Amino acid sequence: MGKIDDIENHTKGSPAATLDRRDSHDGKASLKGSEPHVGRSELSDVTPPDDGYEGRHRWDPLATWTPEEEKAVIRKTDIWLLSWLCVMFFGLQLDRGNLANALADDFLGDLGLSRDDLNNGNTIQLVAFLSAEFPVQFLTKRYGFRYVLPAMMFAWGTVSWGQAWIHDRAGFYVTRALIGACEGGFIPGAILYATYFYTSSELSTRLAVFWSTLNVARVISALLAAGILKMRGIGGHPGWFWLFLLEGLLTVLLAFISFIYLPASPTKTNGILFRKPWYTERQEVIMVNRILRDDPAKGLTLLNEPATWQDVKATWTDKSLWGLFFIGLIAYIPATPVQGYLTLTLRDLGFTDSFDINMLTIPSAVLQIITMLILARSSKYFNERTLHCFIGEFWVMPLLIALITLPDGGREWGRYSLVTLISGYPYFHPIVTSWISENTFDVKKRAIAAATYNVIVQVGSLIGSQIYRDYQKPYYKIGNTTLVSISALALVTFIAQRFVLVGLNKKKEEQWDKLSTEERVAYQNDVTARELDGNKRLDFRFVY
Repeated sequence: MGKIDDIENHTKGSPAATLDRRDSHDGKASLKGSEPHVGRSELSDVTPPDDGYEGRHRWDPLATWTPEEEKAVIRKTDIWLLSWLCVMFFGLQLDRGNLANALADDFLGDLGLSRDDLNNGNTIQLVAFLSAEFPVQFLTKRYGFRYVLPAMMFAWGTVSWGQAWIHDRAGFYVTRALIGACEGGFIPGAILYATYFYTSSELSTRLAVFWSTLNVARVISALLAAGILKMRGIGGHPGWFWLFLLEGLLTVLLAFISFIYLPASPTKTNGILFRKPWYTERQEVIMVNRILRDDPAKGLTLLNEPATWQDVKATWTDKSLWGLFFIGLIAYIPATPVQGYLTLTLRDLGFTDSFDINMLTIPSAVLQIITMLILARSSKYFNERTLHCFIGEFWVMPLLIALITLPDGGREWGRYSLVTLISGYPYFHPIVTSWISENTFDVKKRAIAAATYNVIVQVGSLIGSQIYRDYQKPYYKIGNTTLVSISALALVTFIAQRFVLVGLNKKKEEQWDKLSTEERVAYQNDVTARELDGNKRLDFRFVY
């Protein structure tokens, strides 16, 4: 995984790292050896897993392993788990984004809809999406990810192929609402599921790969649409009829496979499809202990332990998260209407053939895959978040200014280039998502924080979908001016959030320094208080 992984793996797996602050298997800090350390990854010594934790039988605080052994475990997880989560996310994006492809086949004209009707449909979808976010998080914590996620996939796939038969505005609105309700909560649920298999340093890169699937889906769906939309007239149906039908049925098939594919936990990976576990007993020991040493809170909450409204309250009153939530509201708006209106913008610029339009959407998707992975990898390498998100946000601003200042008339390829560069901006959503996960200690709080953040991001998308209006076309200069202002606000917010977290850490350090060594040991051994206080503890440090 690179230089940083090698250093971390060697440290976590070495006897010195395991024994210098522990004199027994009971997880209690001792006055022997070095002074008590601070930071989430340093707290595993004093935070043993719950007796009911799924991997408790593999927990060994004295276990050691080599970097090569850990790399083998990570590689196996990438192949078996991450790849299939990407396939499931592909199904999500395929059905969520095929409307944009259908627009190239005169979908609005066939149904007698205006662009304002399209905006209203997107708004309805997002409202339904938001309404499902928190209920889904409660369901996944109650019944398990392996059942809830495939069930959601089956539901939205069914609605997707069913929308092939819509014929008016009412049917369009109803299917938008149903798709939103069935998809809401899937993304934060899948992310939380992945956290049980990956350490915090590995998560942002994996999430970047996960979200790259969004753009892979854009490329593949564009290629599929280019061919499927040519089926217009077959059976007396328009091309978008076949697009919705075939892609929806594909998602349903993937949902059935997911039911028998997904594992219950890192130590229970066998099932109907896999008669033998993914990992050997030795690899399960490595998997469990490396996860708990990075984030001991994962051993305190069972996979199926339900969240409560008290967890919701604790999350929403955590001031360390407020800035990141606000970032989720505004930071992605500047590119949202540009991406959402890409096919319609191409039609406005004079491109009329549906095949050409769908092919012209591919470069922006490929560009975003490349820029997002580079940004996430760099963030992981330098262990830095704020500056990288700032770069991703700033990318959009000069391009929007160029669209505003470009004279009206002609210059179609110049406008296309600017729109493509905006749509392909370095998507820093994986970094912020991982950032939130790292700055929460309790797993249930982490689930609620992820859902809250995703809800707020979707609210931002809702706002973004309303910025371009019919009267502004074809150049949307009023809308683009608004987007520049929002981008500037987001840049200021990133800087402010960094200062807030630096200040919170400084206050903790001041109080921590006042404690004697004996007081620090007693403080760290108070496991009950740690579960209640989480990231408020003096030995927890926020990352930025």
